[in-house]
Amino acid sequence: MRVLVTGAAGFIGSNVRKSLEAAGHEVIALDLLLEAVHGPNAQPPQGVSRIDLRDTDKVEPLLSGVDTVCHFAAVTAPKGATEFAQHNEVGTAVLLDAMARAKVRHLVLASSVAVYGEGRYRGTRGGQFFPGLRRRADLDRGLFDHRAPHTGEVLTWEPVGEDAPLRPRGFYATSKLAQENHALAWGLATGAAVTALRLPNVYGEGARAGWVGQFRAALDAGKGPHVFEDGGQVRDFLHIDDAASATVAAVDRRLPGFVPLNIATGRPITLWEVASLMAKARSAPTPIVTGQYNLADVRHIVPDPERARRALEFTAATTPTQGLPAFATPAPAPS
Repeated sequence: MRVLVTGAAGFIGSNVRKSLEAAGHEVIALDLLLEAVHGPNAQPPQGVSRIDLRDTDKVEPLLSGVDTVCHFAAVTAPKGATEFAQHNEVGTAVLLDAMARAKVRHLVLASSVAVYGEGRYRGTRGGQFFPGLRRRADLDRGLFDHRAPHTGEVLTWEPVGEDAPLRPRGFYATSKLAQENHALAWGLATGAAVTALRLPNVYGEGARAGWVGQFRAALDAGKGPHVFEDGGQVRDFLHIDDAASATVAAVDRRLPGFVPLNIATGRPITLWEVASLMAKARSAPTPIVTGQYNLADVRHIVPDPERARRALEFTAATTPTQGLPAFATPAPAPS
């Protein structure tokens, strides 16, 4: 098929592009190469057109004959809410309008598990909970876990399915949910198919952002990684090869309607374990648990990958305990 990939110079998008080409698809690649994402004076890789998604006059001609769009263009750490909205939301809306005019009827959208906000919990007596923000007074005392409102019982986390409430925190998560909502409305208006891949923390060679990027930077500087709270926060970490494989599967399957899918390993791990695995792989100092916190951070978020396993026949090939030590170890310099 002919596939257009946005954000094709980024960490995930560039790997998706390679995997699609390896699978025999014709790929059209574009990226704005924003300084906030790629650094100053970044030049587009060979085969990638430097185009702003908000410039419909340049985007629309590239959609001629396209079967599927893989939308991975997004800013993750700009200066404020306006920049998130301009690039992640407006850029998506302009792209969808251009796709409608070009009669492209399939979108694979890179979303995020951040759209859930806090995860799902259960108490022994009170059933299921979707708690909100933790109290600053508790966090200051080192009480990081969620508790049942009436009994004070520490709640146990559970995997989160795609039908859980969507309660994003932060500008990035809010913009990813906005992208999903725009895509849903576009699909309903045009009869097109949308697969929204809700990705967790994605890592692999070239990753700089997120917890694993911070931990690797500390290791590269000869320091022990710093872990917030007590290190007991539970997450899922997905290797870039698995993220790309899931995207190719979504392109090939073309699931009808709007289908959100958690793309994850199903092997949850604490941040302390992540930092420890990476430090041990480098024979580096032991990670430092700081007790520091960000009020907006979620305690646990573990996506349930079962629906993606059924819908795409996708199962992650690399577990965090396999992939994270390898990521922590620098590749040997070319001879």
